[in-house]
Amino acid sequence: MAWLVLVVSGVLEAVWATALGRSEGFSRLAPSVVFGVALVASMGGLAYAMRTLPIGTAYAVWVGIGAALTVGYAMVTGSESASILKVLLILGIVGCVVGLKVLH
Repeated sequence: MAWLVLVVSGVLEAVWATALGRSEGFSRLAPSVVFGVALVASMGGLAYAMRTLPIGTAYAVWVGIGAALTVGYAMVTGSESASILKVLLILGIVGCVVGLKVLH
């Protein structure tokens, strides 16, 4: 269960990071609210997962999922340039996250 919560929390990290960028310094209400809700849920899930998973592993997986999804979403929506090298590096992050799960 902790792994499932951790993965969902990592996805929520990408949600709050994206919403933070779209909030334009918290001047736009909807993205600011999405940021706050996703941030609290993401941190709560991370804290829950850390009850049973090692802190280093949980944090690395959480950050890896969030970072990969955030940059992947930015490339798909065109707000960030895409390249083969970037995609390969993101796949490297995903591979490392999977490796941490396999080794645990």
